[in-house]
Amino acid sequence: MRWQGGRKGGNIEDRRGVSAAGVGGIGVGGVVLALIGYFVFGIDPSTTMSVVQGTGGQQTQQQAGVRGSTTDEGGQFVDVIEQSTTDVWTPIFAKAGQQYRRPASVVIYDQATGTGCGMGQSAMGPFYCPADQKIYLDLAFWRELETRFGAKGEAARAYVIAHEVGHHIQHLTGQTNQVERGSRGADSSAVRLELQADCYAGVWVAHAPAVSDGQVSLDPADIEDGIRAAAAVGDDAIQKQSQGRVMPDAFTHGSSEQRMRWFRTGVQTGDPGACDTFKAGRL
Repeated sequence: MRWQGGRKGGNIEDRRGVSAAGVGGIGVGGVVLALIGYFVFGIDPSTTMSVVQGTGGQQTQQQAGVRGSTTDEGGQFVDVIEQSTTDVWTPIFAKAGQQYRRPASVVIYDQATGTGCGMGQSAMGPFYCPADQKIYLDLAFWRELETRFGAKGEAARAYVIAHEVGHHIQHLTGQTNQVERGSRGADSSAVRLELQADCYAGVWVAHAPAVSDGQVSLDPADIEDGIRAAAAVGDDAIQKQSQGRVMPDAFTHGSSEQRMRWFRTGVQTGDPGACDTFKAGRL
């Protein structure tokens, strides 16, 4: 994957090495994060709640990090990819007569950190918090992406970032509000939300080379890596790994086949209009 030499936006909040001491009980924010953990990577809410309790519950204020571009390769990669998503989505929004507002920041942290949704923890995986419009990422997740999910390479990592940006776009457009409380199942609004974010990640792949003069781009092999990453986090794949059986009634993200197909739809069309999973008759 080509990204080194790509433009950095400095929209990084580096909290690595910053203490995550919290105060108080679980609170509403802890419940929100339990739901985020469930919808993002199928984590049992009780697991997230125990993590929140163990780290001190909801914080009264968030930790301050170092804002701007980072000097290490991992941080620079996140910086370049986030800037590339901004370069892609800004003209797409403008064409529709709207203004794109990038995420408030991408927060890189170690183990745990305060968020607008409560205490975040790395065991939850990367996530987007709509309350503060920030993306949260512990770079240690890259190892889990490879070892647990079998998704290797920079393209798989870029897919994850672009997917979380997709959730930010859904927040901006109000599509997040279409998810029904407690939604789950193969045809649920929760699955439709996740598949749409996969498709939006594909739209970024389609446009990235043009807006960055080729400095950020994925070749066909890279795109296959992204597709494999989408497949690796399908509900059926995760359920087989963790429980030994597939339960479609408990789906929150979609099957591996669905996630691959919708990501590929975004890549092939480059059209966010083709990503309207909420109106799709077939997921």
